Amino acid sequence: MRFSGYFRSSAAYRCRIAFNLKGVTPETHFVHLRRGGGEQKSPAYLTVNPQGLVPALEIDGVVLTQSLAIIEWLDEAYPMPALLPNTPVAKAQVRGFSQAIACDIHPLQNLRVLDYLRTEFEQDQKGLDAWCQRWIGEGLDACELLLQRNSPHTRFAFGDQPGLADVCLVPQLFSASRFGLEIARWSRLNAIAENCAALEAFANAHPSRQADAE
Repeated sequence: MRFSGYFRSSAAYRCRIAFNLKGVTPETHFVHLRRGGGEQKSPAYLTVNPQGLVPALEIDGVVLTQSLAIIEWLDEAYPMPALLPNTPVAKAQVRGFSQAIACDIHPLQNLRVLDYLRTEFEQDQKGLDAWCQRWIGEGLDACELLLQRNSPHTRFAFGDQPGLADVCLVPQLFSASRFGLEIARWSRLNAIAENCAALEAFANAHPSRQADAE
């Protein structure tokens, strides 16, 4: 099992948390998203993932891409502890929250989007930060309300054990802080993140603790 990732990638961060929760330690291949114009664009890496994105997980000659697909495979291959609930409605709620982050918020802060804004629309760092603050802020405002409505009192996002929603939430809050948002405004999200931070699976997945961290 070979995992390709980058220390600061939110998508790779999700996968690292999930691996840690499952007690699975893949061989790690570091793909630097900045060096040499981006190692993810190299012919060698494009044979692994034609999208030129991280993460990717190679298993017995098969390559899995997209963090949520990798995590759901992991949850089925290593069932305990479960990252998704058993009932259809609860499972749909967790997936909906997770996709709100992975599909709606995160793509707008993706490096290739920011590089396009910089080169094609001549945005400086201040403009890029304003862009990220606009879309991350709006997205996490909605996530705060979703959890206040659907699970206002649980220790983690949708229960008293961490799951897929928490795996997505923690990296997104890290990105929010990195782009200069005042994250204290999300009381429910922050309470969950504090509970997650107390767990080794989350703490050891933090970008600052990765071998390729800068």
